[in-house]
Amino acid sequence: MMVDAPLAYSLVKFAHILLFVYWLGGDVGVFYSSGFVIDPKLSRDSRLTAFRIFIELDQLPRYCLALMLTVGGLLAYYIGVPHLPGQLPLILALGPLWVLLVWAVHHYQGQPLGAKLAKFDFLFRCFMIFALIASVGYAYGDGRLNPYPWLAAKLLIFAALIFCGLVIRMKLPRFVSGYRQLLASGATEASDRDMAEGLRSCRPYVLAIWAGLALAAWIGIAKPGAPM
Repeated sequence: MMVDAPLAYSLVKFAHILLFVYWLGGDVGVFYSSGFVIDPKLSRDSRLTAFRIFIELDQLPRYCLALMLTVGGLLAYYIGVPHLPGQLPLILALGPLWVLLVWAVHHYQGQPLGAKLAKFDFLFRCFMIFALIASVGYAYGDGRLNPYPWLAAKLLIFAALIFCGLVIRMKLPRFVSGYRQLLASGATEASDRDMAEGLRSCRPYVLAIWAGLALAAWIGIAKPGAPM
C-alpha cells in the first residue's frame, strides 16, 4: 500500500526521473567529448580543452549514480515496500555521503589524499555490488521483495552498472598514460594509439551502462511481475 504522502511521492519520483535523464545524458556527453580528446587532427590546446570538458562533465553521471539508491529507496518506501528497522535512515544518508566522496575524489585528484580516496571509492563500489546482490537475495528470502520482482531486477541492474563503471576505471590507465604525454610535451603516435585503444576497450561497458539504464527505466514504468 502506498504511503499517504502524494506531494512527497511526486517530488521523489520527479527526482528519480531527473537522475536517469542526467545520468544517461551526461554519460553520452562524456563519450562524445572523449572523441575530440583522441583526435590527432586537432591542435594540442583543443584536445586539452576537450579533456577538461570531458573530465568535468563526467562528474554529473557520477553524482547521479551516487544519489540513485537514496532516491530509489525513498521512492520504494512511498509505494509501500517494507524496509528493515533502521534501513531507511541508512539509505537516506548513503546518497549525500557518496556524493561527498565523489566530489572529494575529484577535488583532491593528483594529491596523496585524492589517491587514497580513489582507492577507498573503488573498494566501496565493490562492496556495494556484493551488498546489493546479497540484500536482494535476503529480501526474497524473507518475502519482502516477492511482490516486487521488478524492483529486485532494478537493484541487480544497478549493481551491474556499478560493475561496468569499475571495469571502465580499470581499463582507463592506458588512456591516461597517453593523455599525460599530450599534456607534458604534445602527442606522439604512441600516445595517440594509447588514448584511442584505452577508450576503445571501455566502449562495450559504456554501451552496457546505457542499455542498463534504458532497461531499468522501462522496468520502473512497466513493473513486470507486479500484481494487477
